[in-house]
Parts: sequence; C-alpha cells; structure tokens
Amino acid sequence: MAITAATVKELRERTGAGMMDCKKALQETDGDIEKAIEDMRKSGMAKAAKKAGRVAAEGLLVIKQDADSAQMVIAEINAETDFVTKDDNFKGFCDQVADCILANQPADIDSLMGSNMGEQTVEEARQQLVAKIGENTSVRRFSLIDSAQGILASYLHGVRIGVIVELEGGDEGLAKDIAMHIAASNPVCIAEADVPQDLLDKEKEILIAQAEESGKPPEIIEKMIGGRINKFLKEITLLGQPFVKDPDQTVSKLLESGGATVKSFIRYEVGEGIEKRNDNFADEVMAQAKGE
Repeated sequence: MAITAATVKELRERTGAGMMDCKKALQETDGDIEKAIEDMRKSGMAKAAKKAGRVAAEGLLVIKQDADSAQMVIAEINAETDFVTKDDNFKGFCDQVADCILANQPADIDSLMGSNMGEQTVEEARQQLVAKIGENTSVRRFSLIDSAQGILASYLHGVRIGVIVELEGGDEGLAKDIAMHIAASNPVCIAEADVPQDLLDKEKEILIAQAEESGKPPEIIEKMIGGRINKFLKEITLLGQPFVKDPDQTVSKLLESGGATVKSFIRYEVGEGIEKRNDNFADEVMAQAKGE
C-alpha cells in the first residue's frame, strides 16, 4: 500500500513521533495506522496516542428534554462543511429531529427517518434540506434516556461535545458538574468493573512490551505493570478521575459527599470515528491537468 503524506501527517499528530519514524512505522504495517500506533507505543517511540479516533466530519449536536416527562435526547446530525452547520435551515432541521425523537420514540435510525415530522417524514425533510443548502446531510445517531426516578442533566460544549448523565441521589447542580466533567475528561466507563476486557488486555500487552525494553528483571516488570495498569484504570474511569473543577478530589469522592451515584452517561463528540477525506485541492487540480 502506498504511504501518503496525509497518513504520515495523521500518525505524527496522533503520536508526537518524528516524520521519518512515522513513515517507517507505516511501511512496516503496510499503511495500517492503528497497528503502527500500537507498535510505536510498544517500542516506546510514540509519546502518546493523542486522539482516540480522528474526528473530521462536521455537524451539530442537539440535546433536548421533554417538559412533560423524564426523558432527554441527544442527537448528532452531520454535514459536509462547518459553514453549513451555521446555517439556520440546518440548525432548524436538527432541532426538529430532536423534537421528533421525543414525540415518536423511534427504536433506531431507520425508524426515525420514517417517522413523521410535520407533513413529511424525517427522510423527506432531509432530502429537502440537501436540495436547499447544496450539501449532503445525515442523521447519524441518537440516544434517548428515560429516568423517572433519578436526576437527568446535560452539558453541551459549543455544538461539538454533548453529555447526558443520570444520577441517583444528589441534586441538579451536582449532576450538571458531572456532565461537564465527562465532557472535558472523556471517561470510557463509570467504574473499573465496566472496563472492556479487550481494552484492558491490549493496554497490558503494550505496557509489558514497554517494560521489557527496560531490561529489568521479571519480578520488577510485574510490579511496574501492576502500577501502570492501576494508573490507566483511574485515567479512563469516571470514578477514578480527578474532578476537573477540583483536581484534589476524585469524582468518586465528590459523588460520595453528595450522596449520589452515576447510573449512566452518554458522551457524543461530533464526527468521532468517522474518517473524512483529506483532499488537497492544489494536488487535485494538478492531477487533472496531467490527465491522471
């Protein structure tokens, strides 16, 4: 596989490694960027995988709560450019989609797109919007949370990061603080027991490879791995993280002092996990001129 400059640039941004090191790593993995990151971390070449996934797609997040029930929805609607996301037609469509989800309770995206939104379906409204703004749009995902007994709170950072959190106990102020923390710190899950085993196994594999590079005896390596895994678990779990507004206490301690527990949370970031083409307009023009 040909290694493009764009791929090398992405790997460099995600690892902090030098350009030539990134190019070599990609050559050794036949262009597989995720495998290259893993290998570079094992060898200690990568400073850190700065991004969990390349966030490139544009769009908006919308969060709404039903005034007559204990339901809250978060939805992501995508467009091709950031310019279009500022358009009132696009923003109005996003708002209507959220209302439609609360009203119709669709089970999935297919059901949502077939739901009525005024005198037309969501899909018909989407097609009409595309014709009006001249860009493709899509309703990518949504989550509908119902908490009759608990407390629901949300936090929207601009239009790109949105969080809904459900607490048992505590109050709305605490729930709002936890939602803000989740937006900033991006925990993988609530507690250590919730960490996916495959994620833990992969991190252990990387840490073992790093420790073995040190040349230390096996019993020392075992202690090193144990300490680093504990640190890793605190970094990725909500309860183990230092609270962003008061790093001297963990979220666990904050919740304990407020007499609350987190039942669930949802965090969306616009475009996360979507691969976006990174075309160079000048290169495209030159290629066309050369007949390529």
